[in-house]
Amino acid sequence: MTTADPIMDRITQGVTDFRTGDPDRARTSLLEVWTDIGVAGDPLHRCTLAHYLADTYDDPAEALVWDIRALDAADALTDTRLHDHDASLQVAGFYPSLHLNLADNFRRLAAFPAATRHIEAARERLDTLPDDPYGALIRNAVTEVATAIATHDTTRRPTH
Repeated sequence: MTTADPIMDRITQGVTDFRTGDPDRARTSLLEVWTDIGVAGDPLHRCTLAHYLADTYDDPAEALVWDIRALDAADALTDTRLHDHDASLQVAGFYPSLHLNLADNFRRLAAFPAATRHIEAARERLDTLPDDPYGALIRNAVTEVATAIATHDTTRRPTH
C-alpha cells in the first residue's frame, strides 16, 4: 500500500510531464521540488527526484550530476523509510538502475574506466531485481550499455 505523500505526487507529475513529451516543463517543476526539499531533505524524495530529473537532460554531464545525487541519496535511504512509502520496495533494488545510469553517462562522456566500474556495479546487483518486465528492462539495458562501453561507443541511446 502506498502512503499519501505530496512531494512524491509532485515528482510523479513531473515524470508524467516528461513522459508525455514536455521535458522543459518537467525539468522546471522537478527543479522547484528540489528547491523545496533541499540537499539534506528526505532521501526517498531526493533519490527519486534526482533519478528522474537526470532523464530530462540530453547533456550527459548535466544528467551525471543528478544521477550522482540519486546514488548519494540512495546510500542514505533505508528500507524502513522506503516501506513507509511502498512496502513492496527495497533500497537494494534501486542500485542496478542507478549504477546503469551513471555508467551510461560516463560512457557518453568517453570516461570508459568510470563507465566500466559502474556497469560492473550494476551487474553485481542484478539479482536484486524482480523477474518481471522492469527487471528485464534493466538487465537488457545493462547488456546494451556494457556492449557500448566495450566498443567505446559514445552515441546517445534512444532510451537514455
